[in-house]
Amino acid sequence: MAGSSFASEAKAGVIAKPRLTFWEIWNMSFGFMGIQFGFALQNANASRILQIFGADVHQLSWFWLVAPITGMIVQPLIGHASDNTWTRLGRRRPFFLIGAILAAVGLIALPNASLFVGFLPAVFVGAGFLMIMDASFNIAMEPFRALVADKLPSEQRTLGFSVQTALIGIGAVLGSWLPYIMDEWFNFSSIADEGKVPLNVLLSFIAGAAALIITVVWTVVKTKEYPPEEHLKFQGQSESKAADEHKGLSSIIEDFKKMPKTMKQLGLVQFFSWFALFSMWVFATPALATHVWGVPIDDTSSQAFQDAGNWVGIMFGVYNAISAVFAFFLPAIARKVGRKKTHAISLICGGIGLISIFVIKDQYLLLVSMLGVGIAWASILSMPYAILAGALPIHKMGVYMGIFNFFITIPQIVNGIFGGLMVKYLFGNQPIYSLVFAGLLLILAAFSVSRVEDKDEMVVS
Repeated sequence: MAGSSFASEAKAGVIAKPRLTFWEIWNMSFGFMGIQFGFALQNANASRILQIFGADVHQLSWFWLVAPITGMIVQPLIGHASDNTWTRLGRRRPFFLIGAILAAVGLIALPNASLFVGFLPAVFVGAGFLMIMDASFNIAMEPFRALVADKLPSEQRTLGFSVQTALIGIGAVLGSWLPYIMDEWFNFSSIADEGKVPLNVLLSFIAGAAALIITVVWTVVKTKEYPPEEHLKFQGQSESKAADEHKGLSSIIEDFKKMPKTMKQLGLVQFFSWFALFSMWVFATPALATHVWGVPIDDTSSQAFQDAGNWVGIMFGVYNAISAVFAFFLPAIARKVGRKKTHAISLICGGIGLISIFVIKDQYLLLVSMLGVGIAWASILSMPYAILAGALPIHKMGVYMGIFNFFITIPQIVNGIFGGLMVKYLFGNQPIYSLVFAGLLLILAAFSVSRVEDKDEMVVS
């Protein structure tokens, strides 16, 4: 079956993309590891930092709105721009580099927000740096997805996104665990004066900035891109016809109207999945601090609260480590049962993992819960993109990957607006129920997968 789908690419007028070696695929996504290193630091520590600066737990989701809003705006624009850019560095790589530099600045500035306080409280300065960092991550992230689709033939696409997922997992493990390592192994203090970020977190963010720059530069140097004329040959399209389809930013609206059916079907799956993930990222620290460590909801400076925050980093590292390993098995599993069923089963595992946190009071047993979350995370980062890429035109891969980000950002925005209110009024000021609700949503996402059409599902090697 794979052969027949591949052959369909090689129809009259279309030149098949060459297969790449494993290490070529690895180098192509190596920079994403550094991006995720920084992103994981943000995910595991932003709530803690904002609470240290004075944010109330019910306000956390509002501050986290910065990420999806910037992503929704930035990613389609960057996707469109990279589709229509060709420089000495290629079409996608310039955006990797620019985004990495800006994100590194944000990583250094966020935990040091108190140094920049003038007329605004530190919490708002921190939120501003969080916005800069999120916008920069989006500038760097979006072209990486498009690059995999640009470079790989359909029969290697699942492998490409799985390798990318594995590297994301490795970077996320390092980023999530680093504050704990800085504290426990190197004795950098995890305690600071009220309103100050501990030294172990400060140094971790500086290390994350360095890792981000180094890995992205590696990808820029080691990866070559196909020039525009070769891209046209891969889809049997004339240069003039392609030029007619690029009419400035207004074309993004037209592309949105013409989004493939598969993208629309994946939208519901993505909504449930990313609403759940956002809840986990935002409320994990207060949920565990109150539910497991027994910390009062308004305590943000005690040793117990910091211990809970450090352990959240460990848990996030575990689920990312699981995802990095499981990602290598995804192509084989998908080949046996199909991409849709693989994704559905993975999401159910994640749902069970999050729900189980409610009944576990031992911090070490919580790591078992992360097994299911890691399986779901690996699939969320690869399967929807592998399914989607088969339904997209090659010359619009960037803009459609950016538009697809709407289905990631919208549920996060909805959660950001209502998540804190749900904790306060629906869950009785107990953020642990946000994690339970997130688990139920992942299970709903699994059932939604059955509605999705995968045009080249058998092309999964």
